[in-house]
Amino acid sequence: MRFLAIAALATALLACKKGDDAPKGQPPATVTTQVVQPVRWSDELAALGTANARESVTVTASVSQTVASVEFDSGQFVRKGQPLVTLVQGQQAAGVAEAQAALRNAEQLYERNRKLADQQLISRADLETQRTSLEAARARVATQRATVADRVIRAPFDGVLGLRLVSAGSLVTPGTAITTLDDVSQIKLDFTVPEASLGQLANGQRIAARSDAWPGQVFEGEIATIDSRIDPVSRAVKVRALVPNPDGKLRPGMLLDVGVERAARDALAIPELALQQSGAEASVYLVEGDKVRQVPVKIGERHPGQVEIVSGLKPGDRIVVEGTVKLRDGSRIKDVGAKPAAAAGAKPAAER
Repeated sequence: MRFLAIAALATALLACKKGDDAPKGQPPATVTTQVVQPVRWSDELAALGTANARESVTVTASVSQTVASVEFDSGQFVRKGQPLVTLVQGQQAAGVAEAQAALRNAEQLYERNRKLADQQLISRADLETQRTSLEAARARVATQRATVADRVIRAPFDGVLGLRLVSAGSLVTPGTAITTLDDVSQIKLDFTVPEASLGQLANGQRIAARSDAWPGQVFEGEIATIDSRIDPVSRAVKVRALVPNPDGKLRPGMLLDVGVERAARDALAIPELALQQSGAEASVYLVEGDKVRQVPVKIGERHPGQVEIVSGLKPGDRIVVEGTVKLRDGSRIKDVGAKPAAAAGAKPAAER
């Protein structure tokens, strides 16, 4: 009797196990679905860029001389032609005075000889010789004045000065750095993009730049120049964009995240929730009647909450959006409510 009871219990347990393994006995999984439809898709080509000033120069002296006075402060905004440093010019100033005295003497001699030539008391050849002497005297004055001008170092354009590197009494020589000057009213933003993306670039195309120094702020500009050459090592092309910088927040040398706005296009997009990711492989559950089939897909760009499907689906396909965790290939489903179709593309770069 005991043997028969044990055998009956084993048979019952085996029957229960077989029932558990039988997929036909499982109830359909409750899911929500969505029909895949084309949408207008707008995205950005991402890159890293370096900010450069519109104009930039290291201010230096053109002669060797001692600094007489410094007429600027570090970080000061200056106008074109504004004096920055004056060098000692005693000898040069004396040279100007000497040249001017010689010029006055030459002018007097020429005027006297002109009157004599009008009275035919001297030859015209003598008058021309005196005219030549007068012009030479004028040239010497201009030369001496130029040497004085070389002793006054002026701003070559409007901009913001950097740190002051000299003081009164310092000896400067040609090439000695005095300060830096940057015109940052507009920033030249240089970045590189892969060779394969060259066809997606054009002059005048809008870009959006972001800096960690100013979280949440977008600096808009446009592409001004695309380099005529591709780097044979990196297989990338250099691009320059111009970004207005009226408040001076962007500074030369800054690293910026750059997004190049690409033209809107038609694309298939699905909710990220519907995507099944396993390593580099991606798939979705395609609805076929009351069952699902797991199909591989190739994904493209991503937006918050959405992902572009490059291949694997076609318009009109119905996919599972919610409830995928309970599914496997061939599972039966019960659709409790269809999700609305994907929103019509992503917002433009400036609005995101």
